[in-house]
Amino acid sequence: MASRLVRLRMEHRDLDSAIEALRALAAPDQLQLARLKKRKLLLRDEIAQLEDALIPDIIA
Repeated sequence: MASRLVRLRMEHRDLDSAIEALRALAAPDQLQLARLKKRKLLLRDEIAQLEDALIPDIIA
């Protein structure tokens, strides 16, 4: 589970770089940009779920 979390975080960072590179173009492909952003959001949600599963809830 922890290794999957590491892979997802790496993919999330890679998407960040790809989005910035696409934005830097004179005429960025808006559809491709939207797809990358959507994938990044899905990854963020999956990362949050895995982090919640790995960190036990502490009742105070």
